[in-house]
Amino acid sequence: MIGFYNYTVILTYIGTMFGFVGMTYAWSGNLKMSLICLMVAGLCDMFDGKIASTMERTKPEKRFGIQIDSLSDLICFGVLPAVIVLQCSGMKLLHMIIAGAYVLCALIRLAWFNVDEEERQEREAKSREVYLGLPVTTAALALPYFIAIASMVKLPFQLICPWILLAIAIGFITPFSLKKPGNIGKIVMLLFGVLGFVLLLIGVKA
Repeated sequence: MIGFYNYTVILTYIGTMFGFVGMTYAWSGNLKMSLICLMVAGLCDMFDGKIASTMERTKPEKRFGIQIDSLSDLICFGVLPAVIVLQCSGMKLLHMIIAGAYVLCALIRLAWFNVDEEERQEREAKSREVYLGLPVTTAALALPYFIAIASMVKLPFQLICPWILLAIAIGFITPFSLKKPGNIGKIVMLLFGVLGFVLLLIGVKA
């Protein structure tokens, strides 16, 4: 079959399926489950690179890994957050424009990252240490956290979410340096995610 199916890409495939399932929940109006799928997809993305680094891969396998990861990210952290925000905020023209702009910014960032990462890997063998711009996976924590906390304190998150989405989108294409988190940073993010998951269960109705 076309493609690669070794263990280095399986977690990416699993994350992609959670992204798709999250969209079906969003379309059916189940906000809580769609946000949980978004967070699980973020969890898969956090560790897929670490798993991939445990195997000596050929150049085509590495290039395929870069492409498949970004395509998965577009589904999970580009399209899914836009669908969630549209469903909870209403299909108004302004909201559709903001959601469309968000998806476009995610697409541009991911395409640029692919080009930059391939060039970087040709220059050096070590892993990336610095991101330029806000990673698209930021949505996997930022959006669930905001909606959960806003729900608990009775803020009108339905009205605010599109503007949160717009701010994140601008971050995707703004060229500022952001240090890539190491093992300790990932542990902190994981604990932060667990707390966000608990807040989501408590604060958001299905």
